[in-house]
Amino acid sequence: MLHSIRVRRSQGWQFIPDVRAASPKGFRGLPARRRGPCREGCSACRDLCPTSAIALDPFRLDLGLCVFCGECADVCPDKKLSFSNDFKMASTSRETLVRRDGDRALTPLLASATFKKLFGRSLKLRQVSAGGCNGCELELNASANVNFDMGRWGIDWVASPRHADGLVLSGPITANMAEALRLAWDGMPAPKLVIAAGSCAISGAPYQDAYAVDRSFLGEFTPQLYIPGCPPHPLTFVNGLLDLLGVGR
Repeated sequence: MLHSIRVRRSQGWQFIPDVRAASPKGFRGLPARRRGPCREGCSACRDLCPTSAIALDPFRLDLGLCVFCGECADVCPDKKLSFSNDFKMASTSRETLVRRDGDRALTPLLASATFKKLFGRSLKLRQVSAGGCNGCELELNASANVNFDMGRWGIDWVASPRHADGLVLSGPITANMAEALRLAWDGMPAPKLVIAAGSCAISGAPYQDAYAVDRSFLGEFTPQLYIPGCPPHPLTFVNGLLDLLGVGR
């Protein structure tokens, strides 16, 4: 018994009382670039980026394409690029995920009065892995564990699309998962919403040009929430949901 108490004490306090004010250590989050021109002729960050998330003249970094490998920051000779531990990166707009020269913070995510009225007290989610590597799935599952505990706001995972209000999509949507994804969506009762979690779901990166990818589903149904990351941190996911619903403030 005493041994168990010592082990529990050594683990510390796992529950995060305030997910809004958390400060995860070692997390590579929201990137920023100092203003000013690069060295003449330097394109090291753009050339190294595995997903073509970076464009120059003018500088742009697309969080929807970025896999947060951090190589761009390492290769920059003037150390103009850096990654903070800021996890608040969710957005309701695909365009807002594009970072430009000198940006320090994302445009605050505005709550939806409609979603708050419909789902503010109870939001049931069905997750579909459409060809992902299982990294996003692990982090999404963690959002319901004792650390992040999204259930305290009435947000839960459900086993059947018929019980769900929202479809959380991860993976680039491979051709052999396209029909299964559509069946899950069709099985959900209205009103319902789509959430794209992770770089694969948002843009298909790094597989956006692969022959085995079929992203026609997103051509018909625009996500109401984008959660960047590779994989996205549970804090990014939970805070994005709370911002969308206008709860937990």
